[in-house]
Amino acid sequence: MAAADRIDATSGGAGTSRLRRRLGVGDAVVIGLGAMVGAGIFAALAPAARAAGSGVLLGLGIAAVVAYCNATSSARLAARYPASGGTYVYGRERLGEFWGYLAGWSFVVGKTASCAAMALTVGFYAWPQYAHAVAVGAVVALTAVNYAGVQKSAWLTRAIVGFVLAVLAAVVVVAFGSGEADTARLALGSDITTAGVLQAAGLLFFAFAGYARIATLGEEVRDPARTIPRAVPIALAITLIVYTLVAVAALLVLGPARLATATAPLSEVVRAAGAGWLEPVVRTGAAVAALGALLALLLGVSRTILAMARDRHLPPALAAVHPRFAVPYRAEVAVGVVVAVVAATADIRAAIGFSSFGVLFYYAIANAAAATLTRGENRPPRVIPAVGLTGCVVLAVTLPPPSVLTGAGVVVVGALVYGLRRALGDHRSR
Repeated sequence: MAAADRIDATSGGAGTSRLRRRLGVGDAVVIGLGAMVGAGIFAALAPAARAAGSGVLLGLGIAAVVAYCNATSSARLAARYPASGGTYVYGRERLGEFWGYLAGWSFVVGKTASCAAMALTVGFYAWPQYAHAVAVGAVVALTAVNYAGVQKSAWLTRAIVGFVLAVLAAVVVVAFGSGEADTARLALGSDITTAGVLQAAGLLFFAFAGYARIATLGEEVRDPARTIPRAVPIALAITLIVYTLVAVAALLVLGPARLATATAPLSEVVRAAGAGWLEPVVRTGAAVAALGALLALLLGVSRTILAMARDRHLPPALAAVHPRFAVPYRAEVAVGVVVAVVAATADIRAAIGFSSFGVLFYYAIANAAAATLTRGENRPPRVIPAVGLTGCVVLAVTLPPPSVLTGAGVVVVGALVYGLRRALGDHRSR
């Protein structure tokens, strides 16, 4: 059976139903933007500036190059394999079951942590005294939205993205028009180090990674061979433009040293620019952006669980699709419960660092899979997956050491679980 035929077969096997192809290019772009133009831009600039100093824009540029390579590889693979699961499916089909499993494992575990981080961001901006309780409430509410159907999720994401882009535009306009803006603050200084710039790139890459949501929804996209390759670069290009303008605005007003110490960078930008009246709007925008990212993340994780459950790497019951809403409702509920528990107990900084390592490992496998595509399968230029794979590995190992050690430990645990499961399966088959 051909690989593409296998995707069709596994998408609608016994005991499951096919997901409905409802999303067009606009919906797919919006879902990608909802995941990328999220809380990352409100929070990631400060730690990136602490790592890179005046080289923070260099870090942003490196993150964008790696993200572009990853996005291109993912888009070509998603067009070839338009099924739920993203790199779990690509790794399985191109590299073998083990690598697909590790990609899915890294995505599910890492993005579950990311979901918790986004939920906590909502809590800390909306009601800091009860941040964990608000985070749990946000998870419950958005799980209910996803349960009602992916089209409702796309419409909610569209509203969130529109509001967040309006808030970021207001920050940029205020900063650029402020008397505090000084172009000298954009100059590169002697504080730049290679390690610092790379670590900043790894931290900023976390904010770009949402284009995976488009690929993981491949089974719900109309005409995926055309829609996904168009939607991914459009969403990424819009995000890069927005991030660059916001980063430049923050540097113009605060400079790298002050930006590095800011606890709420964009709130401090408008306050320093003499527009304190805008600060509550910025805080609201951060909370809404985190909600948008959380909504898209919950969608992506549940679809990867669906694909892994179909292949019995996870309990097969999680592969059930709701007969009315046409969503993997058991996977969505399971993700919601786990994320709610983590959000009630976790530390947001640890969750972000841990998630970054998992995301980079996931995309390293995606680039390796894309490198195996043939010309007839619309492979990208060979330099793209090569740069993407190298970039993912370099950025992953230059993350803060606790993130590297924890993330590597989780990958090893995943490999051991896979090996144990295979050994038990072989023993039972005798």
